[in-house]
Amino acid sequence: MHMPRMDSLDVLEDTLIGIDRDGNIASILSPQASDYRQTLQTAEQNGILHQMTSRQLMIPGLVDLHVHAPQWPQLGMALHLPLQDWLERYTFPLEARYHDLEFARQVYPSLVRTLLANGTTTAMYFATIHEDATELLAATCLDLGQRAYIGRVAMDDAGQCPDYYRDIDAHAAISASERSIHAIRRLNGNNAALVKPVITPRFIPSCTNELLAGLGELSAKHDCHVQTHCSESDWEHDFVLQRLGKSDTQALSDFGLLTRHTVLAHSNFISDTDMSMIRESGGGIAHCPLSNSYFANSVFPLRRALQKSLRVGLGTDIAGGHSASMLHSCQQAVAVSRLLETGVDTRIGADQRGSSGARINFLEAFHLATAGGADVLDSPTGSFEIGRQFDAVLVELDKPANPLDEFRHAANWEDLLCCVIHHAQPCNIDSVWVAGRCVSSFSTD
Repeated sequence: MHMPRMDSLDVLEDTLIGIDRDGNIASILSPQASDYRQTLQTAEQNGILHQMTSRQLMIPGLVDLHVHAPQWPQLGMALHLPLQDWLERYTFPLEARYHDLEFARQVYPSLVRTLLANGTTTAMYFATIHEDATELLAATCLDLGQRAYIGRVAMDDAGQCPDYYRDIDAHAAISASERSIHAIRRLNGNNAALVKPVITPRFIPSCTNELLAGLGELSAKHDCHVQTHCSESDWEHDFVLQRLGKSDTQALSDFGLLTRHTVLAHSNFISDTDMSMIRESGGGIAHCPLSNSYFANSVFPLRRALQKSLRVGLGTDIAGGHSASMLHSCQQAVAVSRLLETGVDTRIGADQRGSSGARINFLEAFHLATAGGADVLDSPTGSFEIGRQFDAVLVELDKPANPLDEFRHAANWEDLLCCVIHHAQPCNIDSVWVAGRCVSSFSTD
């Protein structure tokens, strides 16, 4: 099952997918194809046929557009605190610990293995300000086989960043970011660029204008992806307006940081003008519905963004979001869109309290978590089509630890997929492939 387009679920029954040596999908044969039977027999004879059972289904690898890798040890902690307290008391002290590579080695393999076990074949990571630990995260993803986009975090504003955890100045941050780009691209075994570097200003409030301008120049020089937080909350959005007299989106554009390869996390408070600017640049948005519920004071207007033809995918926002599962992100995306549509304050009349037409459904969320996220990254993944990389998740419907009994009663394929999105647990994810290579298997984990 896959959704190359948002408007329809495509189901490939009894289909043969041929994968070449580079992990690309080389052929897709239906039972009606003239060479189907011969190809099937040849694959069986050569011992290269992986045959699914009637109680399994396959979906494209899930794409997580926003993960704070160093925050993995604080997953689910202190989410009752205001964002500033959460950052100052938990997050910044934790991220500062990654100057110790031994600590990083304890954390990063656990994170990557867990995401793979949850079916996340592609992740876009914020790392820390530490070059060595950022390179270690990249090497870990490469060793474990996860497709990854990784950025050394740049943050130099002494008024907004703690003294113990920030870049000394803009020049130092730019130089370290450039070295990190080279280090990731030169990683042994990264010839196919499975892991890519990302220019990563934490967000405008943590960066001086000099740093933001320098990172914009770096983006053009090295043709890199860019990731940052954008108009996440009332505080951030208003801070930028007061400091620069313009929105996050306009400011990022003026600094050269809004490009076809830019991923803007959250973007809850962007205006119609901002949306037009993002669309014209070709940049994309990482919608993080779960963490927005804790820290953003708002719900991202997803339906409006899609109607304006913005490229949007989903993110877990670990650890602002307490779940490592992109299926949970699908669930939350649907739920918060309903809340936005109906409103939540019962003191306001039903005809006035919500935003009409804001809801999305589980199929649209599934598209965003697969093909949508891949499109934001311009990644050749997200669906089962010839020429794309074979990133896939094999779902076992009848695991003793979590039998999805609902599948026996599904009236159609959409019902079956709905069951998987809402009820599948990591134990149901039998195997995970990235670029044709099996990188996670429940039976051997």
